Amino acid sequence: MKEESVNWNIKVSKDTEHTLRTFLGANGMRKDRLSKFIEEAVRWRVFHQTIQEIKARNADTGTDELEQIIDSAVREVRAGRRAKGKG
Repeated sequence: MKEESVNWNIKVSKDTEHTLRTFLGANGMRKDRLSKFIEEAVRWRVFHQTIQEIKARNADTGTDELEQIIDSAVREVRAGRRAKGKG
């Protein structure tokens, strides 16, 4: 199934544009790969920011408590998968 696309109009500095096009060309990526590269970069940046927010939110949480939270979440996910498999 093909994902629906939207068009963005963005502005970047000439230096950024030149650096990116040089990078893409040096790595054998065609001009039409620019959109894919930007999409991947945005996904990585959002992921990184999310991780940083989670780390900050849990900075004062002890190791034992974090392990209990993680174990509980894993059990819930596994229980949900088992329930789906039986249905």
